[in-house]
Amino acid sequence: MKIHSLLVGLLAVGVIASCAKTPQAENEKKAPAPVVVAPPKAPAPQPRAGEPVKPVEAAKVADQAKVELGKKLFFDPRLSKSGFISCNSCHNLSMGGSDNLNSSIGHKWKQGPINSPTVLNSSMNLAQFWDGRAKDLKEQAGGPIANPGEMAFTHELAVSVLQSIPGYVDEFKKVYAADAIDIDKVTTAIAAFEETLVTPNSRFDKWLNGDNAAITKEELAGYELFKSSGCTNCHNGAALGGNSFQKMGAVEPYKTKNPAAGRIGVTKDNADRFKFKVPTLRNVELTYPYFHDAGAPTLSKAVEVMGQIQLGKKFTEEENANIVAFLKTLTGDQPKFTLPLLPPSTDKTPAPQPFGK
Repeated sequence: MKIHSLLVGLLAVGVIASCAKTPQAENEKKAPAPVVVAPPKAPAPQPRAGEPVKPVEAAKVADQAKVELGKKLFFDPRLSKSGFISCNSCHNLSMGGSDNLNSSIGHKWKQGPINSPTVLNSSMNLAQFWDGRAKDLKEQAGGPIANPGEMAFTHELAVSVLQSIPGYVDEFKKVYAADAIDIDKVTTAIAAFEETLVTPNSRFDKWLNGDNAAITKEELAGYELFKSSGCTNCHNGAALGGNSFQKMGAVEPYKTKNPAAGRIGVTKDNADRFKFKVPTLRNVELTYPYFHDAGAPTLSKAVEVMGQIQLGKKFTEEENANIVAFLKTLTGDQPKFTLPLLPPSTDKTPAPQPFGK
């Protein structure tokens, strides 16, 4: 009797469940899911071909330990006789890699002979200094240390200072696997740090990479005029300069009281008189005043003078403003890093002579 009742109950449940499956519910179950069509993706920006200017690429660091050591040395004033002047004094990384002075201040407040070029993107130069007397950053790094008008030290004294500081001795040993410190290791490390001081991702670079909205109509007009006027004959490549020596005053003489004669000082060839390394235009809005003699205090003045003496062209006020607007798009990402904590001197470290003979 109990079994019979149980079977009847189960059959009843089955009937109820079966009745619950209405035709509408069955149709809903079998209905296909709606098809969602994604909107077409906008085509990725394409780099512009055929331009005389190339984007700056981010630095590729091969030896981070060497770069960190070079950074300390770049900021260390103990590489100067006064204990006051460092590489950063004339190539201030908070000021576009220059010092914004007509000429730099050397030992005992001595006035430098020429405007200090920026260290930013300097690894792209075919040579260093305005006259190209140093073939690379390593050779350049040793020059100011031993120059009596700049850091006023000798390489031997600079090395003796570093050798007297245990923190430096340990760091040089880790980087170079050698106990002795020498000027070659010093300048190699400084150069390794300077090679990282590139400034990619400017608004103009974004435009070069296909972003039409990265620069304005006026800035683009300035670039087109910059090209059509012949400026890119000298200011080309990723650095917009730095890759050739050119005579300043190709169309008419440049008048200056600065005695610097340019490349002739290196080659002794009279054909190189008043030829200077073409400066980079990257971050140019930050590196005023302009020219080797700082003869142009502003960008608009620099554009005016260059038009006259290099191109034989007098730009209108609007043309000048457009070119200046374009030049300001060349400011890229400035180097960002933690300032180094320099290892302390010891009783054996030679004392600085900020006011001595």
